[in-house]
Amino acid sequence: MSSIEQRPPLPPFTRETAIQKVRLAEDAWNTRDPSRVALAYTLDSRWRNRAEFLQGRGAIVDFLTRKWVRELDYRLIKELWAFEGNRIAVRFAYEWHDDSGNWFRSYGNENWLFDENGLMAERHASINDVPIAAAARKYHWPQGRRPDDHPGLSDLGL
Repeated sequence: MSSIEQRPPLPPFTRETAIQKVRLAEDAWNTRDPSRVALAYTLDSRWRNRAEFLQGRGAIVDFLTRKWVRELDYRLIKELWAFEGNRIAVRFAYEWHDDSGNWFRSYGNENWLFDENGLMAERHASINDVPIAAAARKYHWPQGRRPDDHPGLSDLGL
C-alpha cells in the first residue's frame, strides 16, 4: 500500500465526519466482502474481537471469511457513541442466523483508532449474542447497504 493512500474522512474528526466514518464502516461490513472490508484497516491493524486477537489484513480477511460463513443473512447497524481526534467509539447491533435457522441479535461496542490517512490501526470490539425469534427481527432490508430511510439503533429502541 502506498503511504499516500487515504480513506476519507481523515482525522481529526468532527461530529459530521465521525458520523460519516461510522456509516462508511457499516456499509462496508454489510457487503459481507472480507477483502473489501479489510481495505479500511492498516496493513498491520490490531484487533480484539470478543476473545480473539488478530493482527494484519490477512488475519482480518480470514476472520471475516469464517464469520460470514457462520453468521448467515447478516445485517448490521452502527451508531456513533463518541469521538475525539483520531478515535471513534461506536455501538452496534446486527442480526443473523445460523445454519439451523436460529436467529440472533448481537450487540456490541467498538473502539477505533485511526492513522493520519484515515485507516483503522486498532479495533477493540466487545459483543454479546442474544437469541431472538424470527418474528422479533427488526432488520428486513435486502442484503447489502441499509437504506437511508431505515431507522437506526436509537430509532429502533436498541
